[in-house]
Amino acid sequence: MYLDFYNLKTEPFSLSPDPKFLFLSESHKEALAYLRYGLIQQKGFVVITGEVGTGKTTLLFTLFAEMPQKVELAFISNPALSKDEFFALLAEKYKLGQVKDKADFLIRFTRFLENSFLEKKEVVLIVDEAHCLNEDVLQEIRLLSNIETPEAKLLNIILTGQPEFEHILAQPRFRSLKQRITLKYTLKPLNLDETISYIQFRLAKAGAKDINIFTEDAYKKIFSYSKGIPRLINVLCDRALLTGFVNETRQIDEKIIDECIAEIGDNNNYLATSNKESQRAVTTSRGKTFKLLATAVVILILVVVVLICCKPGYLGEYHKVLDKILEFLGKYNG
Repeated sequence: MYLDFYNLKTEPFSLSPDPKFLFLSESHKEALAYLRYGLIQQKGFVVITGEVGTGKTTLLFTLFAEMPQKVELAFISNPALSKDEFFALLAEKYKLGQVKDKADFLIRFTRFLENSFLEKKEVVLIVDEAHCLNEDVLQEIRLLSNIETPEAKLLNIILTGQPEFEHILAQPRFRSLKQRITLKYTLKPLNLDETISYIQFRLAKAGAKDINIFTEDAYKKIFSYSKGIPRLINVLCDRALLTGFVNETRQIDEKIIDECIAEIGDNNNYLATSNKESQRAVTTSRGKTFKLLATAVVILILVVVVLICCKPGYLGEYHKVLDKILEFLGKYNG
């Protein structure tokens, strides 16, 4: 709607992950370098985390655009799957045919990896939104990485997710997976200077002859609202251009930005929701682990009772063991 008014060829602040609009801040450069290095050197597991809207998916699409033809790629963007669904999806992505069960999948997949290695083809599995993975599926992904030769990894795995994914990996049950992660990077939001450059970069890519559509004070307002998160910058700038068009104003100042912020709503809810999700992931993880430990203790107590009935003389030793276990549970739950 506002393209002609601002002499633009395309929307500069679209939310789609178009590699053409990837602005390489220092953090984004490093993250992309990690992804490239992980693939070229066949490093096995690469993990990229970052807040919602920082540009993880755009980095992945940039990586896709660079991939040579001799790459067998499976990209999973909606990983909230059961184990059976996950195996069926991978079989579809890698064209393995319909699989009957896990054993059938592993036979076909191992053969596929070995043949790809002989043909000098690289096999890559990329999971976006990895924090949504079922924990059992995450374990299965780790086990798939065990299919290798003495000389090389047969499967490269890239996992990207929100900060709560780091809390998931910190669980004791995933220590083996964590040890296999050879490259890990946390994507950071933009600073003020990068935010200004980001906006001007996208305007230029959209065909703007004059990239100084926003005033200096407008830039500061945008940064204050967005905290340097590209998705929020896009939402606010798009609304600002629309408002400027409606008001027939070619210069976007801080007054227009304030008006748009009032319409969009407070950004604090966005960040608070993300933080709550991270905390919920930790709390849920601790809760599940504690329930498992508590169940184990109940079973142990029942066994002890039976043994005491058979051999009363061992009561003192069993009592000491139970005291230690209960002490550990008290510390963990606290």
